[in-house]
Amino acid sequence: MQPHYREYTGNVEGRALKSNRALITFVSMHADIVDLRQFYHSDLGRIAEHSIAMALSSLWVRLPQERLVGLGYVVPFLDRFQPDTERTFAFMPAGQGAVNWPVGALSSTALIFDEELPLPDSSIDRVLMVHSLEFAESPRETLKELWRVLAPGGRLVIVVPNRRGVWARMEHTPFGSGRPYSRGQLTSLLRETNFTPGATAEALFFPPSKLRTMMSLRSVFDRVGRALWPAFSGVIIVEAQKRLYQGLPVAARASRRVFVPVLAPHGVPTTRSR
Repeated sequence: MQPHYREYTGNVEGRALKSNRALITFVSMHADIVDLRQFYHSDLGRIAEHSIAMALSSLWVRLPQERLVGLGYVVPFLDRFQPDTERTFAFMPAGQGAVNWPVGALSSTALIFDEELPLPDSSIDRVLMVHSLEFAESPRETLKELWRVLAPGGRLVIVVPNRRGVWARMEHTPFGSGRPYSRGQLTSLLRETNFTPGATAEALFFPPSKLRTMMSLRSVFDRVGRALWPAFSGVIIVEAQKRLYQGLPVAARASRRVFVPVLAPHGVPTTRSR
């Protein structure tokens, strides 16, 4: 059984019903957990995972016994980094749904609201975001919350669809959903939320085609793409460090939604409230 969440649409703090309906529309933009898992189990998904993992390894400085949180759908990548960590958590947004991870062990998965993480201040060393920021209702609030839970010197690694790339224009992959970013937009957003952008990388230079002929030419596309059109990669990867010398304004905010758990079998679509 897969846990899905239906949103309660009653007014919160005097908000109009029209506003709540707008929020529901946004929540429905989340990639579904079933679709994400099916993509990464496909031939194209496995190739995409390998391409992104290689790009991550180029800027991922391994720290012994660090505490790692994967936010979004990060399961395909967490297995690569978990052995070096003290502990690793898979945080999955309620609008997306969740699966158990790691397989065959005690679950380290939590279903969360990305603006209200169930963690104390300065408790995490590193956060990896995949299929997350592009679906965030308020990217700034999400990044501010990550700033809160990261320890001094903590690092954030973000993988987002490149708005210039062809992958953001193809809806048969998860990278064709949500809000794509340019490198400049992502850098500005990080600086606004008290992060110092650092190393960057790119991945997915090959077209998102399911044809075996095209997939077999992936390495050729990667070499040529990195040399000739790096600005048109499928995803942008940016590492940033928590900045300490500038304070963030503290603003009280009420939770804007209430999620009611609804269990549904694998692959069975659920009807969201309107």
